[in-house]
Amino acid sequence: MQISARGDYAVRAALSLATAYPSLLSTQAIAAEQDMPRKFLEAVLADLRRAGIVRAQRGAEGGYTLARPPREVTVGAVLRAVEGPLAGVRGLRPEETRYEGSAENLPGLWVAVRAAVRRVVDEVSLAEIVSGRLPAHVRKLTAMPDAWEPR
Repeated sequence: MQISARGDYAVRAALSLATAYPSLLSTQAIAAEQDMPRKFLEAVLADLRRAGIVRAQRGAEGGYTLARPPREVTVGAVLRAVEGPLAGVRGLRPEETRYEGSAENLPGLWVAVRAAVRRVVDEVSLAEIVSGRLPAHVRKLTAMPDAWEPR
C-alpha cells in the first residue's frame, strides 16, 4: 500500500483537529503545526469536508473542526475521503479482477491484502493515535521483528 502526500497530509490534519476537538483550528494553524503547504492543505480539507469528516466555519473566528468526536473517526475514513478505495488492482477493486491459467486464484490474494489493510486503518481511530493507545492487534504488528525493516 502506498500512502500519497495527499493521504499523509489528510491524516495529519485530522490528527491536529482531533487534538483540538471540539475547538476550531485555522488552516494556517494546521499548516504551521504540521509543516505543510497551506494551499495543498486547503484542498485536502475541502475533500474531508465533502466527505463529512470535518466541518468548516467561516468568519474571523472561523476554522475547521471534526464533524464527529475523534474516537468515531477512523484513519480509513480519512484516507478514503482523499484517496478513494484503499486497495486497487489496475484501477479495479480486488473482487472485480479476473485471471486465467496459473493466476486464476490471484483475486483471493488481492482481497486478503485489502482485508489486512482494512483491519488496521478501519480499526484505528484518530483518538487512539493521538493518545498513543493503538489497538493490541496493531501494536502486535509493529512489534514484529522485521516490521520496521525495509524490503
